[in-house]
Order: sequence, then C-alpha cells, then structure tokens
Amino acid sequence: MGAAAPLERPGRPQPVTLRQVAEAAGVSTATVSLVVNKKKTARISDETRQRVRDAIRDLGYRPNAMAQTLVSGSSRFIGLVADAIATTPFAGQIIHGAQDEAWKHGYALLIANTEGNRELETDAIAMMLEYKVRGILYSTWFHRPTDIPASLKESDFVLVNCFSTEPGSRAVVPDEIQGGRSATEILLKHGHRRIAFINATIPAPAKDGRLQGYREALEAEGIPFDAGLVLEAYPDQEGGYGATEELLKREATAVYCYNDRMAMGLYDGLREHGLSIPEDIAVVGFDNQEVIAAHVRPPLSTVALPHYELGAAGVRMLLGLEEAPAADPTKIHCPTVERNSVRALAPA
Repeated sequence: MGAAAPLERPGRPQPVTLRQVAEAAGVSTATVSLVVNKKKTARISDETRQRVRDAIRDLGYRPNAMAQTLVSGSSRFIGLVADAIATTPFAGQIIHGAQDEAWKHGYALLIANTEGNRELETDAIAMMLEYKVRGILYSTWFHRPTDIPASLKESDFVLVNCFSTEPGSRAVVPDEIQGGRSATEILLKHGHRRIAFINATIPAPAKDGRLQGYREALEAEGIPFDAGLVLEAYPDQEGGYGATEELLKREATAVYCYNDRMAMGLYDGLREHGLSIPEDIAVVGFDNQEVIAAHVRPPLSTVALPHYELGAAGVRMLLGLEEAPAADPTKIHCPTVERNSVRALAPA
C-alpha cells in the first residue's frame, strides 16, 4: 500500500486590508486611518465617517492593535498582578469584578498570578509595560500592607486589597471597621446583649478593624465593652473548634467570629456540647466564603468581603472615573448576608 495522502487543510482567509476598506467606502486610506484611530479633530463629515464604519463592519476589517498602540502610546489592556487570588476561590472575585469593569470601558485584562514569587512578579510587570498597558492593578489575596515593587512605579497603578504608606499610592480595601460593626449589629437587632467576639491571633488590618467595629456597635447601643468577652484563636476551623470551651465559660448568648472558617469549627464544638444554633446560641461569621457559609447547617449569617467591587473600583480609579482620597485608601462597604444562624433572643 502506498503512503496515505496528507490531509488538506482549508487555507486561512486573508485579513481585510485598509486599502480594501478605503475602496469599499470610496475614500482614501488616510481617511480610513483617521476614522479607525478616532481622530475627532480631523475634517471628515459624519456621513463619510459612517460610510467608513459601514465598510469596516461589512468587510470584517480588524485594525492592527499594535500599530494603534504605537500611535497612541497606550494599549487597550489593563494589567492585573496578584499573589494568589486566581487560586483562592472567593478572592478570585477580584478578577471577575476588574474584568467586567474593564470590558465596560473597552479594555481587556492581562492577568499574572505570581504565588508571591518576586522574580516572576518583576517579569510579569516588565511584560505588561512592554505591552504599554493603560495601568496595573496590584492585588493581594488578603487585606494587608505591602511594599510597592520599583518597576510598578513605571506605570499608573492602583493597589487592590492592600495598601502602602508611600506618598501618592492609591488603594482600595475592605472597610473592616464597618464590617465588624455590621456583624455585631446583626446580633444586636435580634435582642442579644451579651455578645462574644472570637478574634484572630495573627496581626492584620482585619483583626484590628473588626474588633473596633464590634466595640463601636456595642457603644452605640449603650453596652459597656467587656474585654472578657473577646477571645483569640487561630483563624481557621481548628481555631474555632478549640475556642469552644472558653466561649462557653463566658455565658454569651451570641458570638461573632473573625471569619467563616472559624465559625465552621465552632459549630462542631457547640454541637459536641449538646447546643443548638441558633436556639441556644447565635453565631455570625465574616468573609461570606460561599463554600462554607451557605452550606453549613444552619446556613451561616455573615458579612461579605466585597472582592468583586474591589476589582471593579480599582479599574474605575485607574481610569480616572473614581477619585482617590488624598492620603488614606478608599474603603469599600462590606454587605451583610443574613441566613439562619441567628434568631431573636428568647425572654429569660
């Protein structure tokens, strides 16, 4: 048997040229170029502009984006450099929010997930600068202070979910104080007065802000702050579980946990002591990690970290559509998500 004949592959259609658009519209290539590059000051009538746009649409002409970048000095890309948000399910909403907002204004995202690798981060920023991005969002997966990479300063940039004390750095972060206040208010409005707070052991803006919010909510209701009702535990499931014994000594009717993972562990500890949620004790979390909060039983009332809005607000700030405060980061509201882990306190 002879060798099989090679399969024929259909040829790619040749791209439509500027000259073909010009011929179809009955104008010069220079006129087409001015319309494509949106030169509004050029003396071209509205009727001629429309004729060129119709020819572009009918022929399927695609402008050379790199050539347009050379002309304008900026591309239709926005960079997003992150340490681990693409691999962190709930923080990945930062990408979603930034992408949606970028598309809304005619931009696409170039995303680099560095996993905290400084060399990779430097290379990613350099690549984005080569592509002449409009600017760069620099993001971390949890709210924290950060050092600004030197190469980032070569571009317009906004810090997302992180901040720096360096002058002139713009940032968008969650409003941890408001979030802590809102979490406590969920319990207060259901009649609870003796409310415990299980805070984290790890220093972070969230630890300080959520405690301050808790204190402010109590003060607004005329309830004296009781340091004995504030516990600390490692902010994960085991930490919440391990805090159960100390919590029960405080005789609280409700508890607000630093995060949902901690609340999940506390659920297990309370059940082992024969207690029901919310009948015997009400529980509120923080973060709104959907894989936890919506699926524990009963579903957990919590406060959401506004990751989607952080990404969207970062893009708006980068494009100059939203003003940044002169010194402090812009704080984004943390909304409450009420489910079934809280009910009105029964009369004594």
